[in-house]
Amino acid sequence: MKNIIAITMGDPAGIGPEVVIKSFKSDKIWEKGSPLVIGDYTILQEVKKRLKIDIDIVKVNSFENLERLKGKLPLIDMQVITDISNFSEGTISALSGRAVVSYIKKAVELAMDGKIKGIATAPINKEALRAAKFHYIGHTEMLAEMSGSENSLTMFMVDKMKIFFHTRHLPLKKAIEDLSIEGVLNSIILSHEGLKSIGYENPTLALAALNPHASDGGLFGDEEEKILIPACKRASEMGIDVKGPVPADSVFYFALQGRYDAILSLYHDQGHIAAKTYDFYRTVSVTIGLPFLRTSVDHGTAFDIAWKGIANPISMEEAILACFTLSEKYKPF
Repeated sequence: MKNIIAITMGDPAGIGPEVVIKSFKSDKIWEKGSPLVIGDYTILQEVKKRLKIDIDIVKVNSFENLERLKGKLPLIDMQVITDISNFSEGTISALSGRAVVSYIKKAVELAMDGKIKGIATAPINKEALRAAKFHYIGHTEMLAEMSGSENSLTMFMVDKMKIFFHTRHLPLKKAIEDLSIEGVLNSIILSHEGLKSIGYENPTLALAALNPHASDGGLFGDEEEKILIPACKRASEMGIDVKGPVPADSVFYFALQGRYDAILSLYHDQGHIAAKTYDFYRTVSVTIGLPFLRTSVDHGTAFDIAWKGIANPISMEEAILACFTLSEKYKPF
């Protein structure tokens, strides 16, 4: 199969359509395969017209010879939004929620049928999903349910640094309260398997510490001694090369220097701050464990600047490039 990836347009009322169109102005995204957008022609044409972007948007029904469309934007038109006169950018609507789900559902169907190798997603809005009466809380949960997957996990990637997350969307207090040896061990195992699924044969993983200086032998907390060290020990006994817990104020720097293949972060901001401070726009979110590879921008719908021509497309471009690169060697686990 040719290396074709799908790019979902994201929430029509947000910056997704703009950053997708702008990404196609870069020749880089055609270097490793054929990108194919799934969205609404009416929306993309309107954004293109308002922002005066010179690119041809071409509706396609076949996957043959997509490479002939280099320099254009190939599109599967879902025709959810066909009348722009009643549509407003920068606002939450049930219509946008329905459109988003249709794009993602189509991409998953194509991936499960083996017609594409991966999916790169533009941002969606959770409130729009709720307005459309969908129960999904985000992309990852939607993709997992639609594909029947139980082991999906998130990895951030920027430069040489890759970051997994033991917990993400939990209050910090609860994330700490819920720490357990079994839970951390399971995250180490999943992170190890995740690295192997994208081509690492014998990966080295670092577990980020929770407390300052990894608690300095118990001076600043006991989570390291009671939970994190035992989890690392058990993982090592299973043959997993895991270091740590390594103080969080240095582990991300060491990863950028190549000392570790990836880091397991204990909670949302511990990993997010490190990645986004290093390079906000080039940080890419990768979902591993699905039957197909998925990458995403690591920013939101930015309704306040939607369709104004000022959204930065670098993160979308990086997500597309990462999807091409990682999907070539991806093996689901």
